[in-house]
Amino acid sequence: MEKSSIRHDWTVQEAREIYNLPLPELIYRAQTVHRHFHPPNAVQLCTLLSVKTGACPEDCSYCPQSARYETGVEAERLMSVEEVLEGARRAKEAGASRFCMGAAWRSPKEGSNQWKRVLEMVRGVRSLGMEACATLGMLSDEQARELKEAGLTAYNHNIDTSKEFYGEIITTRDFEDRLETIRAVADAGIHVCSGGIIGMGEKLNDRVAMLVTLARLEPHPESVPINALVAVAGTPLEDRPKVTAVEMARMCATARILMPASMVRLSAGRSEMSEEAQLLCITAGANSIFYGDKLLTTGNPDVEADMAMMRAAGLEALVPADPEAGREVATSTSLPAMPPAVEAS
Repeated sequence: MEKSSIRHDWTVQEAREIYNLPLPELIYRAQTVHRHFHPPNAVQLCTLLSVKTGACPEDCSYCPQSARYETGVEAERLMSVEEVLEGARRAKEAGASRFCMGAAWRSPKEGSNQWKRVLEMVRGVRSLGMEACATLGMLSDEQARELKEAGLTAYNHNIDTSKEFYGEIITTRDFEDRLETIRAVADAGIHVCSGGIIGMGEKLNDRVAMLVTLARLEPHPESVPINALVAVAGTPLEDRPKVTAVEMARMCATARILMPASMVRLSAGRSEMSEEAQLLCITAGANSIFYGDKLLTTGNPDVEADMAMMRAAGLEALVPADPEAGREVATSTSLPAMPPAVEAS
């Protein structure tokens, strides 16, 4: 299988048939595809920092950062450049190769001091030899170009769910608004990071339609986060039942088959998954995780637990190809040393 054979014409029916395969067959097919495009036993470690938290004017039903819901999340100002870079240094020391910065905005204000500060953050992260990713809301073409000039590696803008179900979750922006920002990012030459959330009350067709929308993009997103809803008290979705490990594994495997060269990132909801469930998803084709204590405003497995899980499974840290940084092919490296107290246990 060569990259020239990557398809962009998947149908929802085809994706549904893949998703519904017997689990051993589905994982076998996903692993077969995975090994053609990626190191088989390596996982990219990414760290996500909320650089501006809370008071978002959007009404995303899943989000504790919306100003419309009482969730206990306190609004915070945009962090300083040095605070962010200190976080990036710690993430790099812990083995992360990508540092993602998230701000709770509908869209950043062009030309503002805050916007200039974000651009400086991007330049600083890149100067550390790390990939820089940001998720800042909707972007104009000019903002996307400025981020590219600052060195941004990737921009995260999830489509969340299918076009048909989108209006049940968010009313303050349209599904097409999401795609317009993705287009601006891609046109600027920045890698697109886009995925979705399951467990919000959507049907199976919505789940696979979300993946098909992404798989029809040319090129495919460089990375595809698969999120399980974290049902936060105070949000409209606080009573939704938890997603099962098998559902997450099926989503990871289907994403891997539809978008074989993309990084499939096991994202929100990992804190509620057992170690065995996480490894099932990695076996199903996920090859990237968010790494650290917090995922924006919700919990995430801590660094030491992640390192112990990866060591037990014989996994290494993946450093993806990045021609701008002189890496033409993906490589893997040994995990950083554990603190002595952890090794002793």
